[in-house]
Amino acid sequence: MEVLNKLVMSMNDFIWTYILIATLIFLGIYFTVKTNFVQFRYFKEMFRLLGEGSSREARKEGKVSSFQAFCISTASRVGTGNIAGIALAVVAGGPGAIFWMWLIALIGSASSFVESTLAQIFKVKDGNAFRGGPAYYMEKGLNKKWMGITFSILITICFGFVFNAVQANTVSLAFSNAFGVNKLVMGIVLAILTALVIFGGVQRIAKVSEIIVPILAGLYILVALFIVATNIGQLPGVFKMIFTSALDFRSMSMGAIGAMMLTGIKRGLFSNEAGMGSAPNAAATADVSHPVKQGLIQTLGVFTDTIVICSCTAFIILLYPEYQASGLSGIELTQAALTAHIGPIGGIFIAICIFLFAFSSIIGNYYYGESNIEFMSENKSILNIFRVGVVCMVILGSLTHVDIVWNLADVFMGLMAIINLIAIALLGKFAFMALNDYTNQKKAGIKNPVFKASSIKGLKNTECWNDNPKQTL
Repeated sequence: MEVLNKLVMSMNDFIWTYILIATLIFLGIYFTVKTNFVQFRYFKEMFRLLGEGSSREARKEGKVSSFQAFCISTASRVGTGNIAGIALAVVAGGPGAIFWMWLIALIGSASSFVESTLAQIFKVKDGNAFRGGPAYYMEKGLNKKWMGITFSILITICFGFVFNAVQANTVSLAFSNAFGVNKLVMGIVLAILTALVIFGGVQRIAKVSEIIVPILAGLYILVALFIVATNIGQLPGVFKMIFTSALDFRSMSMGAIGAMMLTGIKRGLFSNEAGMGSAPNAAATADVSHPVKQGLIQTLGVFTDTIVICSCTAFIILLYPEYQASGLSGIELTQAALTAHIGPIGGIFIAICIFLFAFSSIIGNYYYGESNIEFMSENKSILNIFRVGVVCMVILGSLTHVDIVWNLADVFMGLMAIINLIAIALLGKFAFMALNDYTNQKKAGIKNPVFKASSIKGLKNTECWNDNPKQTL
């Protein structure tokens, strides 16, 4: 087991150090410039669209609303990475890792806009609903089905199995610490609940996600705000610690700086998934009148995940005076910090949050696998085998050693991101033109812009965007 872990770590270091970080940053900056800073320019519009997508009119029978698509992607984003992952980042990279996490989110959100807009442009019909994602725009936009199949295999293994093992692992550890619950028992309970939802299809996943995500995220944010408010005098010192640690290049060795940046960027990407190719699978399900709408909503998802929820965890830990001396890491550190802030209820609260965050992530992660299984084959038996595999992996993940699980997650995440970033770099021009089309319609006074594929030069293979689209929201 130790040999396997070392092999995975060496692969992990090579992929992240020499390939992925440079690509992520370069393309994030490139997309930011080409979209004229869309992640900042349209920030207010993102909230308007999210409200529009949550209205009753948006919820058609058999359809997935833009709000529900946001909740599916946020369910996958907002998981143990926001709680356990941030604690790991602070311990491994120091407070400065939080700065690099913020930076990669701000830059990467432009990549999220591009990939989610492309997913909408190249989505396909799935009965009364839609499905799509990187595999679909690789096939239809690049005419490279082999590339789509490669991506589909990676994301199915990564999200359906490895990432779900991460979620289950953290839940079992949290409940073992808080209540003394046997890890196997916790894994079985989580597996049963997972099976009840994933065998119900995307509509059930959407409905469960839109209930859990807003309530739980709101409650977690309120608790974090209470902790910040009761420690308001220490807050300037926390910000100083974050920025000083991140930018004090003179007093740090290059190796320490590299480790801090690497940790912050890895944990940030693990959490918000910007540019990784996962969220576009959820974005494609939305029934909207223009692809840019879902591109903007998914961009808001990156802000919600990293700038808001991850920051909540970071402040909870950094406002805990003993976080360095405790010798703890991961979920155990977050539990200890919250217990110090609000008493014994803190450990219980974080265990419940972890359970619901992880459960919502598991079903969101599962859907990404389902969408890509259907890309590779329409055989329902294969899909059912995948479902059983996901349930089994939840149980196995509850018992697996945490280091191997996290390192495997990093490797698969890196490989996925590389393939997806190549695809969106080649297809980005269509997202840029779609954004210009949306902007021009808004400037012309059109409150509800409608997309027509014929208005984009060179755009082909867009079965859902004829000149009389049915999407109205």
